[in-house]
Amino acid sequence: MIEIFAPLLPGSFTLPLFVAALCVGIFAGFVKGVTGFAMPMVMISGLTTFLSPELALAALILPTAVTNIWQALRQGWRAAWDAIRKFGLFLGVGGAVLLGSAQLVNVFDTKILFGLIGVAITTFALMQLFGWRPALSATRRTEAAVGAVAGFIGGLSGVWGPPTVAYLTAINTPKAEHVRVQGVVYGLGAVALALAHVQSGVLNEDTWPFSALMVLPALGGMAIGMQVQDRIDQATFRKVTLVVLVIAGLNLMRRALF
Repeated sequence: MIEIFAPLLPGSFTLPLFVAALCVGIFAGFVKGVTGFAMPMVMISGLTTFLSPELALAALILPTAVTNIWQALRQGWRAAWDAIRKFGLFLGVGGAVLLGSAQLVNVFDTKILFGLIGVAITTFALMQLFGWRPALSATRRTEAAVGAVAGFIGGLSGVWGPPTVAYLTAINTPKAEHVRVQGVVYGLGAVALALAHVQSGVLNEDTWPFSALMVLPALGGMAIGMQVQDRIDQATFRKVTLVVLVIAGLNLMRRALF
């Protein structure tokens, strides 16, 4: 089987590595289909157990872009455009910061940053799960600040979901809009990330075919996950999202420590 896909694989990929990468892609797509986010987190965590960080980052770029475009347009162009207008400041600030921070991927020590964000996200999600429901106002200052944090983290690691989801959860965004806005935010961010890492050299002629191949398992897993999402109510969706946020925060803390 691996001979069929050999032209798309970097270096000397073995069959076990190929199967492991496909499984990571399917699971990442499933989690995203259910919650609307966490694909980069799952992929970077899973793939870096047997691939280099640079190759793992390259591998998630195209699946992230394609799945987010699908997610953003699931309710049609008009709904997606409304989300762009509503969260335009978040998108603008986040995209600008992402483009800048992506150029630091090979020189910036992200451990302290990951640790701080991981602690904040984990604390927020756990407090929400245990009943704390803050009345956060969606002010322009707050939106710009969260967009900057998400963009900075995203440019360095390909993971910009946790701050975005925490913000949408804190302002009590309804399930359908929550997922659609995530798709728009992450979709535009993924395009910016792809352009940034063409410039940084992470996505190049040796790595982009593998990234393109990873689109297929990601789409398959996401299709299954969306079926689950359609069957759960707002309260269950919120709890599942917060649980995944806890995992995301703990993962960032793990990356900071190890």
